[in-house]
Amino acid sequence: MNVSDAVATRRSVRSFTDQPVDREVLTRVLKKAQRSPSGGNTQPWNAVVLTGEPMQKLFTRVAKEFPKGRDVHAPEYNIYPPELDGEYEARRFGVGEALYEALGIPREDKMKRLMWFAENFRAFGAPVLMLIHTPKYMGPPQWSDIGMWLQTIGLLLREEGLDTCFQEAWAVYSPQIREVVEIPEDHIFFCGVAIGHRDPDASVNQFDVPRADISESIRWEGW
Repeated sequence: MNVSDAVATRRSVRSFTDQPVDREVLTRVLKKAQRSPSGGNTQPWNAVVLTGEPMQKLFTRVAKEFPKGRDVHAPEYNIYPPELDGEYEARRFGVGEALYEALGIPREDKMKRLMWFAENFRAFGAPVLMLIHTPKYMGPPQWSDIGMWLQTIGLLLREEGLDTCFQEAWAVYSPQIREVVEIPEDHIFFCGVAIGHRDPDASVNQFDVPRADISESIRWEGW
């Protein structure tokens, strides 16, 4: 698989099979991903890779909180800017509606939508969950470095026939995650990454996720 194929076939997978993931494959991918760019070679990324009983322990802990709703959400950063609007908000809303349409869950069925959202906190059935954190003093440039590292991991996993879902949703349960997973107190918790083999027959893995034309974000000068 070349890079273009990996980019074209990567998507946020929200239904995984129970096929296990080989630790040697993950190790190989993570070693390669260390070549990701970072300002000043700071390499500000840190992660805990969970599977088996430790992962299930986290799922169980968060499941106790889920029925309490948003009152217990405590992300350590704004997952979306409060002022998000215009085409940015339209894209966010649009992909959510496309997802629920693929699942056949209408907007008025709030309970079914809520129960589907709960699947985030079972990593959509993936056998591996990676939790990402970084020192609290790191700024936007270092967060962008982490993004480049995560993208590299996602593309390398595609090369290995694996898939991912980058899950900022996990941030809402940062306190509960810290109860069962060792994350340094002076680090901020960022996101989870579900890793596994996609279920090719699941409708939630097949709906179209449109991308804006580059004319909406790119300006050319001197060409």
